[in-house]
Amino acid sequence: MPLQTRAGILLPFSEVPEMTLIESLSTGTGFWNPLAWLIAVVVAAVIVYLIRHRGEPGYKKGTIQTVPFISGNPEPDKEMVHVRASNLYWGYLDALKGYYDLIVPAHTGVLNDYMLWYLGIMAALFVVVMFI
Repeated sequence: MPLQTRAGILLPFSEVPEMTLIESLSTGTGFWNPLAWLIAVVVAAVIVYLIRHRGEPGYKKGTIQTVPFISGNPEPDKEMVHVRASNLYWGYLDALKGYYDLIVPAHTGVLNDYMLWYLGIMAALFVVVMFI
């Protein structure tokens, strides 16, 4: 017999039903069956293994097989084809130049500083939400 809970209500720990691997837990909005999920994971793993097993056995890392094919042309140097972020985001950065001039000096790269800012902003939001 499936175990029943009250829909949408968290049960106190003393009322949480114990269940075995083959029982279903009916939550009012669905059910949970550990054995069904375990079987689904095993089936998915077997399917993934079978697909991977059918792969090309002659593939070798570090050989000509790993070089990208660009219509028969040799691969250019990374510096020649790399789009720099300064070029990619030029319009965005130029439009917000005033903002970035104020924000960039505050960037230290130290995690402790970022956590301090985060905690300070969260404390300020807490004060605003609770007292205003």
